[in-house]
Amino acid sequence: MLQLNLPPYNFRIKKENEKLFIFDAQRKRYVSLTPEEWVRQHFIRFLVEEKKYPAAYLAIEKQLIMNGMKKRCDAILYNELAQPVMIIEFKAPNVPITQQTFDQVAVYNTKLKVDYFMISNGLEHYCCRVNTENSNYEFFSEIPSYPF
Repeated sequence: MLQLNLPPYNFRIKKENEKLFIFDAQRKRYVSLTPEEWVRQHFIRFLVEEKKYPAAYLAIEKQLIMNGMKKRCDAILYNELAQPVMIIEFKAPNVPITQQTFDQVAVYNTKLKVDYFMISNGLEHYCCRVNTENSNYEFFSEIPSYPF
C-alpha cells in the first residue's frame, strides 16, 4: 500500500481468496483493506498513539439516520459524557480533499451539531473548528493533541 504522510505502523493483515484484510483494533475484527481503510487505520493509530485521543471515545463507521436515509460517518469522537464533539472523514489517498468533502461533513453535522471536523486522505490532513457565527471554518495549523 501507499506510504502516507503519517508515521508508519505495523498492522495485522491477512489474505483470503486473493483479497486483503486488515485488523481493526477499534472494531475488533478484520475489515477489507481498501485504500480508504488504509488511511483510516493509520490515522486512528496516529490519533490514539501520537495525539493521545482516547480510543474508547472513538466510534468507527457510525450510522446516522437523516431524513429517513442511512448515512455513515467514518469516525466520531465523543467526550466523557458520550456527546459527539468531532466528525472525522477519511478519503483514499488518490481522492483530493475539496469543498465537496467539507460539505459532506457539514451535512452530517446538521444531525450531530459538533464544533470540530477532521478530514484526511492520508497525505493531507485538516482539522477545523466550525464557526457558526460567521458560517466558516477556523483551521488549526496542525492536528491538535487531546484534549484540544
